[in-house]
Amino acid sequence: MSKDIGIDLGTANVLIHVKGKGVVLNEPSVVAIDSDAKRVLAVGEEARRMVGRTPGNIIAIRPLRDGVIADFEVTEMMLKYFIDRVGGRSWYSHPRVLICAPTNITSVEQKSIREAAEHCGAKEVFMEEEPKAAAIGAGMDIYEPSGNMVVDIGGGTTDVAVLSMGDIVTASSIKVAGDKFDAAIIKYIKIKYKLMIGERTAEDIKIAIGTVHPMGRAAELDIRGRDMVSGLPLTVTITAREIQEALMDSVAAIVAAAKSVLERTPPELSADIIDRGVILTGGGALLNGLDELLAEELRVPVLIAEDPMHCVVKGTGIMLDNLDRVIKKRF
Repeated sequence: MSKDIGIDLGTANVLIHVKGKGVVLNEPSVVAIDSDAKRVLAVGEEARRMVGRTPGNIIAIRPLRDGVIADFEVTEMMLKYFIDRVGGRSWYSHPRVLICAPTNITSVEQKSIREAAEHCGAKEVFMEEEPKAAAIGAGMDIYEPSGNMVVDIGGGTTDVAVLSMGDIVTASSIKVAGDKFDAAIIKYIKIKYKLMIGERTAEDIKIAIGTVHPMGRAAELDIRGRDMVSGLPLTVTITAREIQEALMDSVAAIVAAAKSVLERTPPELSADIIDRGVILTGGGALLNGLDELLAEELRVPVLIAEDPMHCVVKGTGIMLDNLDRVIKKRF
């Protein structure tokens, strides 16, 4: 009677796949809490709308940072809410849960994720590496004896991996991804225009006019924030070129991680990657010009996966259908 549930426990978003139903939930990883009454006011999209806009007693918390649990108690509340919302547990059944995590998390961090899922009523908890799930969700056949390379750029971490025969051959995970892009934009605008903007505005800028390639889009955008000199609201116009400049260092770190993985890859698998190309997954894959920049730097074809935001959670769905074959790690 129990359900099988796949969870992409992301720093920016939580996505849930229920076996037989597909992806049933995609919500921001945000919880709004009333600190006076010690109760949860909102979870997900409703809580995200409160970020930076709440009175002192209401705190909008992002309980996951850099791909791992930063606030265990709030993560547990959030997971319970989402699992209940998709009908994952009831008085007579407890689900089997497959959770994806970055490749380099410690055993302590793995244990905290497992315990959070168990406290939410999971009967069994399996864990799998994010790039593996992303590659499967992107349609790559990682069970053949040939090289497949995936770059999964999420909210908190970027995972780069070369896979063959159903497992990771070489991998790297760095804490540079969507959140760092937003922070870089906030810092650049603060220094150049003496203007304070929030995380949500930075994310909107990144989506609307962000680019990382010199030949990328040319656009401009009016943004509003608080003037650091006068303290009053102010509107300034910024260009895509400025955002490219702001994101330069963050993107260089991702390129360096991808190069380091390729340098450690056996020659036969490297030859396969030249033929097959590198697949980009995760929300960061949608950043304008990133595929072209990586192709130039790595000298191999780089392709954006179809529906990159859902690759990891789709991969968990495929893994749930083949639990016996796929899951080797069980904690």
